[in-house]
Order: sequence, then C-alpha cells, then structure tokens
Amino acid sequence: MSVSDGDYMTSPHATSGQYQQQLDEKTGRLTTLLEPFSAPEPTVHPSPASHYRMRAEFKFWRSSEDCFYAMTGADNSIVRVDQFPVACKRINALMPALLAELNQQDALRKKLFQVEFLAATTDDAVITLIYHRQLDDTWKSLAASLQNTLGCSIIGRSRGKKIVLGSDYVTEQFNVDGEIFFQRQPETAFSQPNATVNQQMLDWTVGHSKNIGGDLLELYCGNGNFTLPLSRHFGKVLATEVSKASVNALQHNVATNHCHNIALARLSSEELTQALNNVRPFRRLAHINLADYCFSTVLVDPPRAGLDPDTILLIQRFDNIIYISCNPDTLAANLRILCETHTIIHTALFDQFPYTHHMESGVMLRKKTI
Repeated sequence: MSVSDGDYMTSPHATSGQYQQQLDEKTGRLTTLLEPFSAPEPTVHPSPASHYRMRAEFKFWRSSEDCFYAMTGADNSIVRVDQFPVACKRINALMPALLAELNQQDALRKKLFQVEFLAATTDDAVITLIYHRQLDDTWKSLAASLQNTLGCSIIGRSRGKKIVLGSDYVTEQFNVDGEIFFQRQPETAFSQPNATVNQQMLDWTVGHSKNIGGDLLELYCGNGNFTLPLSRHFGKVLATEVSKASVNALQHNVATNHCHNIALARLSSEELTQALNNVRPFRRLAHINLADYCFSTVLVDPPRAGLDPDTILLIQRFDNIIYISCNPDTLAANLRILCETHTIIHTALFDQFPYTHHMESGVMLRKKTI
C-alpha cells in the first residue's frame, strides 16, 4: 500500500499524546466496523512514535540559493524537508550526507528530480537517484565514489535505464518464535514499511497459527514476509504472487531460510481460483499437483480493493482464514460475506502508518460448525 507525501507532513511535529489520541481513534473505528460481526476486541500493536519507516521518497528541489529534499504538502505546496523523524535513523543519517555530496558534484545533481531511500534494521541501505536525463560513464564513476563514501548501494534511474552499483535490495531480518528469518527486500517490490510493527504482525499471525496443522495456501504472498515463518507450522505451503520482483525475492528467501516445504506459483488469486475449480489448466502450475495438498488454512493479504467475489467464495471452503488488511472498509465489506460461513475468533490493529488515517488490521476466522 502506498501513502501520499501529505499524509506525513504533520508527523515531525506531533507529540506522543497526539499519537496516542490518533491510535485510540483508529482502534475505535476498527472496533465499530467489526461490531456487526460479533468480533472480539482487537489487540492493539502500536508503532514507535518516531524513526519507524524503512522507506522514504523525496523530490529533489532547487532554489536560487541551494538544493534540498522536498515533499508535497496536503495543500499541494512544496515543503522543504531537512529532517524526517518518521524515517529510521539510518535514512536520517544518510539524508544530509547524500545532500552534501550532491551539492559538491554538478554531474550528480544535474536533472536529478527524485531521491528514494530503502533501509533495513540490519543497517543495509539503498539510495535510488532518478533523473530526467541519460546517465553516462562520468555519472557512473562519481556514483561509485558516492557509494563508497556513504557505505550503501546506489542505483541510478533514467527513462528506460537502470544502473545498479552494489545491490538493488536490502536484507532485513526478523526473529519469529525464536528463529531468525532473513528477508531480501527489492527496491522495486512491496515490503512492509514499518519494521517494528511488521515484527508484531508476524508474531500475531504465527502465534495464532502454530497449532492448526495441515497445509497452508497463501495468496498475495509478496517476498514471503508471512510465508517463511508460517512454513514452520504447516505441513506444506503453496504461495502465490504475480509480481516478478517479489517472486524472485521469495525464491531467494526460501532457499536462504531453508524452507523446503514451500511451493511457489506465479498466479493471481483469480487464476488460482480457476485452477482449483478446474476451469482451465495453467502451465505455471505444471510443477505442482494440487491434489497433494490437504489445506486447513488460507492467508490473504490483498490490495486496498480487497478480495474479488470469486476469491471470497474460494476461501470460504477453508476451515481457517487469516485476513491481513490495509483497508478496513473493504475488510468489513468482505466480512459481510465471510461471516456467513465463518466466525471471527481473533482481531488486531497494527499501526503501520502512524499520524495518518491508514491502518493495517488482522482478522482470523474459523468455519462454523453445523
């Protein structure tokens, strides 16, 4: 899920009291949305009040006096950004260091219009510089020197071209149920932006899944954020994803973490539904025999639009549903159908996006007995 620049403009000046008030408002909203389904009270997983975001994107702005980072305010004005407390400490340290180097090298800042930072709690970091011009050998030489100075990977982008100096990903790690999982996060693919809250999401999901047994189907698996730790608690896992960048990262992550019971299919949820309903075969499923699986549980982490009608009908077949949502309104709409066959047994609010109206939530459902 993406969040606009303006959503973060108030956060550098917000107080801890304001944060708690906003979190209480989100909790109340989620509770109200879930009330028609007789759901239990959500467990609330707060974010650190600052230095929580592992991604940041800025415009590179020029004035008559100097160059600086900028964001678009809620009124579409250009807001200068010298410090960005919502970003992690690694990004905040890189911001002035990069700006100082750019201000000394005209060949690095010429027609530069956007700067993107990606970092991990391991201190791994990637900076992407995006230009309105083609990048030449002079740029490559200066960027290589910049990479050595800053101690992070540098990527240059221009129309139709990408130059990677170092890596185009960071390696994150999470400790789930006493085991360290390493997670490659490409700069072009989605990853959870709030590492602290993501750790809580993984703990909650695994904690409520470890005694279920059977096999797991996961839709919208991304780079394997949930897939990796959940694989330790199910017999077999079938994970689906359509993003090529995420699929490549997941394949690496599965091998790195020695997860031998995960099979990956590059299919959308609609395509998998067709495959399970024997509507048509898919060559991308040729290496997988669906009849070998005894699914007990399905995990879905859909985009903001929520689940399509056919996917809702598909997951209603499962005894257990884990639904991770980035949009409480579409979650509530989907639950109106899911709760015809299932009962909500656990709910949670994960504050991935402090100081904004956005919220991440988790719901676990169990099939009703006849």
